[in-house]
Amino acid sequence: MLEFEELRQALTALSPKLDELKIALGYDKLETELSTLEEQAAQPEFWDDMPVSQKILQRTKEIKDKMGAYDGLKMAYSDAEAMIEIALEEKDESLLDETRQAVEAVAAGLETQTLATLLTGEYDANNAILTFHAGAGGTEAQDWAAMLYRMYTRWTDRHGYKYKVLDYLDGDEAGIKSASILIEGLNAYGYLKVESGVHRLVRISPFDSSGRRHTSFASLEVMPEITDDSEIEIKSEDLRIDTYRSGGAGGQHVNKTESAIRITHLPTGIVCTCQNERSQHQNREVAMKMLKAKLAEIKEREHLERIDDIKGVQREIAWGSQIRSYVFMPYTMAKDHRTNHESGNIGAVMDGDLDGFINAYLRAKSNGELQ
Repeated sequence: MLEFEELRQALTALSPKLDELKIALGYDKLETELSTLEEQAAQPEFWDDMPVSQKILQRTKEIKDKMGAYDGLKMAYSDAEAMIEIALEEKDESLLDETRQAVEAVAAGLETQTLATLLTGEYDANNAILTFHAGAGGTEAQDWAAMLYRMYTRWTDRHGYKYKVLDYLDGDEAGIKSASILIEGLNAYGYLKVESGVHRLVRISPFDSSGRRHTSFASLEVMPEITDDSEIEIKSEDLRIDTYRSGGAGGQHVNKTESAIRITHLPTGIVCTCQNERSQHQNREVAMKMLKAKLAEIKEREHLERIDDIKGVQREIAWGSQIRSYVFMPYTMAKDHRTNHESGNIGAVMDGDLDGFINAYLRAKSNGELQ
């Protein structure tokens, strides 16, 4: 029963870290704040000011999610502890694999929640807007952009987040030329901002009849969704707004009117488009939200105090400086070039198993290993 004793020691070693996590989360303060918010929500006049009510409800959900995640981790710890005690008392070695998995789950959950406490940026708690662009290379690159799109939507599903398509431009033969999605969930931007950059694929092309190996590139931009009360201010005279007829399958409402919107921010040259909503007004609203998000992301990345300091083209992500490579042939591996974290299970990675890469980056960043 030596293995169970070793598991008990490993689990016991996690206990102080659980206490440290509680302090880092400010659990007691969250509890007090939650009580105050629930008292406010119980007042008869609560719904008189709808915007304020919505903010209170959103903050209440955020607090409950944080506290619930920690409470769940504590429960998992207690369950693993009880499992070890039962196995030792009954000398039941058949519980070994299940117990080991339970202890590993607690350790993994502890690391994930501890890393989440590092997400203290101005917009880290916000929803995220992801924009995919196919690189040069025609169908190959467009297919790769679609594969990345699928990978991140699978990651979204794994985390219980939701996503909404904002803009989608099909490729000429396969894949996509570009697409934008909104991912809704606590800390979505904090986690996914580390994925922004150029992604490189090496594989035997399914579009090459000679079966040759191809290298393709696609870029991912990650921006925070900006709330209306944000300090991001955009002057109307700095905008050029164009309307056009949406693409996509024929017969849909979006194709019958010029409801699609393209907004150009003249000082920076940033262009945002939206065509997936039913009306021009809705598309304009979404495109403006995307523009605010892009400006905020550049402001944060460049540590600028004012949006006016953003200069545009030189702030764009540069092609060729890939952050990660995905190799399908002659071997299988995904490797992050910033942290050297890698995974040989390329199938799992393409199915959204990205937490190892994200956590490795956050860990390296917190240790001062990355700029």
